[in-house]
Amino acid sequence: MDQLPQIKFRKLYDQFNQPITEDDCGKHCAGHNPSGKPFCCDVCQAVPAVYTDEWAYLKQTTNLWRPWLGTECAEQDQRMAELRDSTPENMVLLACLGPEQCQREYRALSCRQFPFFPYITEDFRFIGLAYEWHFESTCWVINHLNLVRPVYRQEFVAAFDYVFDQWPDEMESYADLSAEMRDVFGAQGRRIPILHRNGSDYLLSPGDDRLRRADLSRVSRSILYR
Repeated sequence: MDQLPQIKFRKLYDQFNQPITEDDCGKHCAGHNPSGKPFCCDVCQAVPAVYTDEWAYLKQTTNLWRPWLGTECAEQDQRMAELRDSTPENMVLLACLGPEQCQREYRALSCRQFPFFPYITEDFRFIGLAYEWHFESTCWVINHLNLVRPVYRQEFVAAFDYVFDQWPDEMESYADLSAEMRDVFGAQGRRIPILHRNGSDYLLSPGDDRLRRADLSRVSRSILYR
């Protein structure tokens, strides 16, 4: 088997480093989490997955990360096997020191992209950003998509263009996730909000990937942030 090209994670991090919004989104959601932490920075709510090559870089350069044990939170004991079984072979689950000790220059790619993932159409095109719908009820950013900074969107697209250029098979994983989102939203009779790579915002029909221009400030999601 041919060896995959090596991704330069330091370069990737440096070029994908802009905050998502002008506000500190973590401060908006932390008050809704019993732990007082932003949901995305609480390992009891979200367990970061990183590429094995990325982990090799991180463990040599920072003490921010360690392997996730699955015993950090009582409720995770029951879903430890499920989480590990669903983790791709080329990724590992990690835990960090927590938001108070965050070393932002060593945030993993999964931290930088959260709550978004690259949306891949049924005909296999990376058209922009969709969100992790499991966090609709807790993530402030998902409930304020109109506040996502254009420069963040640009850096996100450039980062994943680079990842997919180096590791084309990674598009398959996101194609599967995009297909799952289409199934979920289709069953609910909902359109999928898309922050398109062209800079415009759309609602996408899950049945045929048809796009309609939209004002995402009018798309309601969680009761927490109304």
